[in-house]
Amino acid sequence: MPTVPTLGVEEEFLLVDRASRAPADRASQVVADAGPLLGDQLQPEFFGGQVEICTTPVASLAALRSELTGLRATVAAAAADAGCLLVVSGTSPLAAEKPVGVSDFQRYQQMAERFGSVVDDTSGAVCGCHIHVGPLDRAQALAISARLRPWLPALQALAVKSPYCAGRDTAFADWRAVRWAAWPTVGPAPLLDATGYERLADALVTSGLLLDRRMIYWYARPSEHVPTLEIRVPDVSATVDTTVLVAGLTRGLCARLLADQHDGVPVPPADDEVLRAAHSCVARSGLTGLGLDPVAARPEPAALLVEQLFEYATPGLAAAGDLATVGTLLEEVFCAGTGSDHQRAAFGRRRQLTDVVDWLADRDRPRPLSAASARGSVSAHRRQACPAGPSGHPGWQPAAGRHASGSSRSVRRSRTGCSHPRTAASGWSAPVA
Repeated sequence: MPTVPTLGVEEEFLLVDRASRAPADRASQVVADAGPLLGDQLQPEFFGGQVEICTTPVASLAALRSELTGLRATVAAAAADAGCLLVVSGTSPLAAEKPVGVSDFQRYQQMAERFGSVVDDTSGAVCGCHIHVGPLDRAQALAISARLRPWLPALQALAVKSPYCAGRDTAFADWRAVRWAAWPTVGPAPLLDATGYERLADALVTSGLLLDRRMIYWYARPSEHVPTLEIRVPDVSATVDTTVLVAGLTRGLCARLLADQHDGVPVPPADDEVLRAAHSCVARSGLTGLGLDPVAARPEPAALLVEQLFEYATPGLAAAGDLATVGTLLEEVFCAGTGSDHQRAAFGRRRQLTDVVDWLADRDRPRPLSAASARGSVSAHRRQACPAGPSGHPGWQPAAGRHASGSSRSVRRSRTGCSHPRTAASGWSAPVA
């Protein structure tokens, strides 16, 4: 039985003016208002038009949902008092009417001065969801980070939510990933032991490339302030449901990978450039197009790569008691679309980006986790342990192998009834505007 870690979540949000729907520099007012209620669970972010919430470490998805729901509601109320809407998106659909300044904290000001060309005060704000899994010591976090590398493009595909930025259609599903990549060190984590990490972290800071260790922005990194592994690839999710899905799936996968580490399963080989290409593929088209198998360097439908991730994480999900909840929530995303798809659908109704902002500001209608149950349309094979995972390597189940058995073809996707068969070219049916 895999060991089940605890998990915590950080979510970054945008503040936009209620009338114009453009980014608004009012984070200090929102933090001052809600701070006495939330304490250090609410923090300002890099730009003055952003805030961040942080959950405590939790053992269950029910507890995670409860905290996220309460934190979001409290911050949204404070934003309303400041004449703002709390918008949950990887990027702002509209440009700021005037520059949104960098928050008045010494560290952020130093970062802006040193990396000025990266900072864009009209469209540069990006919002992610950071998932902490622990407790893990430095060596354990690095070992699991190495095993996570081939799986993170699939996790990113599930969590894309930033097709519009500063008044334009980017033609990407995850424009946040593109903007974020301008910062130093953003990308796949290098393969390091604890000694190698210390040596590299010191060199990056001493050389001046980074201001401090907290600027190590690998897709998965050992946290410098808590004993966890921090996964940083997802866009922030418009709904609590999707955050719970992504966090639960990540925790289940890490539980499986901890068991692999204990059992001596080899680390799946994955070239850094292929990994970067795999992340670029899903940033472009999310779940609806082709992804890239990071081990075989072979195109595969992104939806199949996500199914593969779910299958491999199944033992960890089962050990945590999360299999039915995550299975149901995953099926809902396959049927109804990602956050990026829904933003495009909101825009398509009247071709107004203000409609996208309004959709993002009015998303959450959370339901109790106890009501979640696995749908019959989630095929039984997805609830069984997957013995191997990419390209026949131990720890990686090849998508092509599942095609041969026809098992993954039993999971059908569409907006109405999940009955429309996917094709390798298009992945699955996106929402109709």
